[in-house]
Amino acid sequence: MRRVVATRYVTPLREGGSLPGLVEADDLGTYVVKFTGAGQGVKALVAEIVAGGIGRALGLRVPELVVVELDPVVAQSEPDWEVQELLARSGGDNLGMDFLPGALGFDPVAHTVSEDEAARVVWFDAFVENVDRSWRNPNLLRWHRDLWCIDHGACLYFHHSWARAAAVVGRAYDASDHVLLPFTTAGARAAADASLSALVTRPLLEGVVAEVPDDWLVGGFDADFPTAGAAREAYVAHLLARVADRSWAP
Repeated sequence: MRRVVATRYVTPLREGGSLPGLVEADDLGTYVVKFTGAGQGVKALVAEIVAGGIGRALGLRVPELVVVELDPVVAQSEPDWEVQELLARSGGDNLGMDFLPGALGFDPVAHTVSEDEAARVVWFDAFVENVDRSWRNPNLLRWHRDLWCIDHGACLYFHHSWARAAAVVGRAYDASDHVLLPFTTAGARAAADASLSALVTRPLLEGVVAEVPDDWLVGGFDADFPTAGAAREAYVAHLLARVADRSWAP
């Protein structure tokens, strides 16, 4: 994953519960940044990287993610005390998502999506246990008439309790509230299951989890593993077991 340095804090994005912000970086790019000091903690950022990487590997459109190095002084002119406190807690590495200028939020009434693409997104969300793709909050964008998947911090919720992770490998996914379910058929979802499950291999997963910064895997008071390598192997093993089970497939 590329690394960039924040050069200017542009504005907070109030629609996000974690108070992400729009940030310019030294590569002249603009990124939606989620901060390590936010209330959700670094596990939400780990989920963004792992789920987003899997999505891209499966052929879905997920904006590029980068590590954004932040000096809190960048936001010195920000008048909002809440933002100032957040940035003061977030010095160092944070997570940036490529900003898609002019993108529209997906509206299931106004927009359409092909049956195949909808089925692939539903399957992906079921695999990574994404509970945040409902019609109330689709976390989908339309950009240049294409569908883009964003905001995967709520995925992989097994990693919030590793002691129980093995017991929930085959946990069923309730797709009844999924915003794209009406665009699919059972046949399309079965075809997506057959094609996408074959792509989820150990090398793919190892490559994805290798992108997570070591400090996000072992740092903090709630660290679950003694080393980053042990944490990465736990993610790979769990997700391999889940794709082998597939009783959860929608």
